[in-house]
Amino acid sequence: MQTLRRLTALILKELLTIMKDPKSRFVVIAPPIIQFFIFSYAATFDLENVRYAVFDECRSVLSRSFLADVEGTGRFRLTAHLENAGQVEETIDDEKARLVIHIGSQFEENLRSGRSVEIQIIADGRSPNVAMIAIGYLGTIVENFNNSLLEQGIAQGSGPGLALVERAWFNENLSSRWFMVSALGGVISTVVVMILTSLSVAREREFGTFEQLLVAPFSPVEILVGKSIPGILFGMLDALIFSGGAVLWFHIPFRGTISALMVSLLCFITTIVGVGLLVSSLSTTMQQGLLGAFLFLMPAITLSGLATPVENMPMWLQQVDMLNPVRHIITALRRIFLEGADLGMVWSQIWPLLIMASVTLPLAAWLFRRRSV
Repeated sequence: MQTLRRLTALILKELLTIMKDPKSRFVVIAPPIIQFFIFSYAATFDLENVRYAVFDECRSVLSRSFLADVEGTGRFRLTAHLENAGQVEETIDDEKARLVIHIGSQFEENLRSGRSVEIQIIADGRSPNVAMIAIGYLGTIVENFNNSLLEQGIAQGSGPGLALVERAWFNENLSSRWFMVSALGGVISTVVVMILTSLSVAREREFGTFEQLLVAPFSPVEILVGKSIPGILFGMLDALIFSGGAVLWFHIPFRGTISALMVSLLCFITTIVGVGLLVSSLSTTMQQGLLGAFLFLMPAITLSGLATPVENMPMWLQQVDMLNPVRHIITALRRIFLEGADLGMVWSQIWPLLIMASVTLPLAAWLFRRRSV
């Protein structure tokens, strides 16, 4: 009970310090709201590389010729040849490919007889920018292929022999806003939590209250826990407000479960609190804490997959990026919002966050104890 009272007093003290400080209060309230609306309305992006799979039921000379045209553009990377229709859903769901090209069994026969033939493109709507660019590329390939058929005398008549049929899963209208806004709660809460926690211990040192905190009846672990809870509370509050705003204001579909959302955000924000306290424990001034926070934030957000796919990075950088907590929460949030993921489906994103939190929080406590001696 004594420990609980001390922790409660310390948490209340931290909350009051944040709310009474105009700068900290501004960081918690104004910038996150501004960033949320600016990113939601204005952010756009492009990419170049597209992973795809092929379901070729015809396996004829003309179908192989068309697929060779696709491969020859250099803009696509073949990841799988599918054997049955059931593998299409599995390939898209597991993100093994961004789109699947489906060629029917009557492809060559219909082309040679002069009938119109459809090639079905099944795109992953969770990445609308990828889908739109890929479909645009394939439209050009289809046009060139039709011209080639006419020159060879294979297609009859003046109309096109080949038509492209587009389908997008998870994001039927390929709205880039769905892709961007669904992840913003994690990104913006990262900025808020990182700045608040990276300044917490440094503020005590700069204001001269660090020694008073040390002589108070608090253990270093209790001090770190007391400084962690306010950051977690503010981070969860911001993230949940932005998730609600995404659904209510921007009409982004929420297809997953509340439990998956809450657990993912809690694990992520706890990890960011650990990183922030680690930076703060190493800093002697608030300026150093702020610089340390931005030193983490810039690469973490840039390499998170928010705007450009992680798959476009060099393989060695993709492996290093597994240590980036922002990457995991963005993937989890998009799967929860757009794909309808439950807790089990986002577990692959949660357990790396738990490992990172179990490293950063004890390390921050050890550094705090070591530097307080």
